[in-house]
Amino acid sequence: MPSVPKSPPSPPSLLHHDNSEAERRLREAEERLREAIEELQRRQRRASLGGAYPPCDHAPDESCVAHAIGNLCQSFLLSYGVRVGVGILLRAFKLAKGQSYSSLLDLKQLVSEKDLIVREEACRIGLLFGGFTGSYHALRCLLRKLRRKETPFNAILAGSVAGLSVLALDDSSRRRTLALYLLARVAQCAYNSAKSKNKFHLWGSHWRHGDSLLFAFACAQVMYSFVMRPESLPKAYHDFIQKTGPVAQPVYKAVRDSCRGGPVDVASLSAYLSSRGKLNSAELEEFPSIIPCSVIHPDTNSCLDHNAKAASATFRKTFPLYFSLTFVPYVVLHLQKFMDAPARTCWLAVRDAIRSTTFLSAFVGIFQGVICLHRKVATVDHKLVYWIAGGLSALSVLLEKKPRRAELALYVLPRAGDSLWYILINRHLLPDIKNAEVALFCACMGGIMYYLEHEPGTMSPFLRGLIRRFLASRISNPSTPSNRNASYTYLQTLDAMKQPKLQESREAEASSSQKYNLESIPGL
Repeated sequence: MPSVPKSPPSPPSLLHHDNSEAERRLREAEERLREAIEELQRRQRRASLGGAYPPCDHAPDESCVAHAIGNLCQSFLLSYGVRVGVGILLRAFKLAKGQSYSSLLDLKQLVSEKDLIVREEACRIGLLFGGFTGSYHALRCLLRKLRRKETPFNAILAGSVAGLSVLALDDSSRRRTLALYLLARVAQCAYNSAKSKNKFHLWGSHWRHGDSLLFAFACAQVMYSFVMRPESLPKAYHDFIQKTGPVAQPVYKAVRDSCRGGPVDVASLSAYLSSRGKLNSAELEEFPSIIPCSVIHPDTNSCLDHNAKAASATFRKTFPLYFSLTFVPYVVLHLQKFMDAPARTCWLAVRDAIRSTTFLSAFVGIFQGVICLHRKVATVDHKLVYWIAGGLSALSVLLEKKPRRAELALYVLPRAGDSLWYILINRHLLPDIKNAEVALFCACMGGIMYYLEHEPGTMSPFLRGLIRRFLASRISNPSTPSNRNASYTYLQTLDAMKQPKLQESREAEASSSQKYNLESIPGL
């Protein structure tokens, strides 16, 4: 039987050419479809803008008032729950520390108003976050109706006016600290924005440990103020440092008087040493040149032993606090993740709490070690020693994760600025303006909301995620269409399909040119 002749195989070059031609036609069809959809959306937006006012960013079937009230209630309950949860967990640690494990099941001891005094503070925090969220959304909708356009000015004005919710905090020092914290964040966003546009570049921002250096300068000012100018720090913050450290308050007062060349309160110092059973009247002078180590740590003669005990005691005292601040917000803000993997959440909270507590314990140990070392080599005390000790002890921040260092630096920086602000006002170098912290807070919130909506890439991921979480995740980029219909979804799908190809082409260009663009530290 004669065999049927087979057709010759197609050359590989012809198959490759056919595939390339098909891909080219598919890309052209996608581009034409994209242009048609974008033109349709532009016409829809022009039609909507030609009406009474631009469309709001909430659901069309939801009124502006209901949208604002809903966000207010949600943020209030969220922040209130976080504060109460932290208080309950700290109360549980306190009961467990007293070996009263059965009392953990007694709600009267665990959440009674006599022992768990968080109601007023939690309400004030809830009014701060809830009031800002609700008023911000209400003002945004109102400005769209009044101005009949959507511009960055709307976000700035709404954020500034909504910032008046800070009046829910009755303590001016807390408002000032919060305002200075936001000022540091706005400065961070402004710098990142200018740097991305090649308008400004700060020398040293590319340093690997620039965030640690900023943290060191801030800690130097804070610890100097703690020893030499304790009245310049907020009372709650000063009390936290005092309870964390191993040195008693009468000793710090004696050190402060000695550095200033004034008389030491010998009676108060003698009463403290007598209570410790280590009184030696020969070492107490009214005008000492330096307070010796035997007075600073009367319980032990070894400075090394004292520093080790100080670090260990700090770990035991602060671990419940760090665990509460790590575990409770994660559960409240990410409840679904906690429900999916509760064991993993607990393990991550314990791990991060141990790491943060170790950092703080090392901070205390190094600070006390520098003070003792100075007394071994010098006979005269100086207030600059405590500034240097604070800066050196900040090296313990290297124990923290890299992203956390910048957050810690921006957390301590407002405390340092608050202290410096108080000192300059006290010396009449700055005017004392009433409610200046409220005006500063409002201005900073206006800047924060502008960067959140129009330049979110300039903000740190931590702050951006936190604000969007409390704002009910309804803040989006103004360039994003508010009505996410089928055409918008299709465009998003095309972008997602295009990303791998774009990434491959960028990697090919990078490998051919052999150039690497190293991004600077976000926190700087």
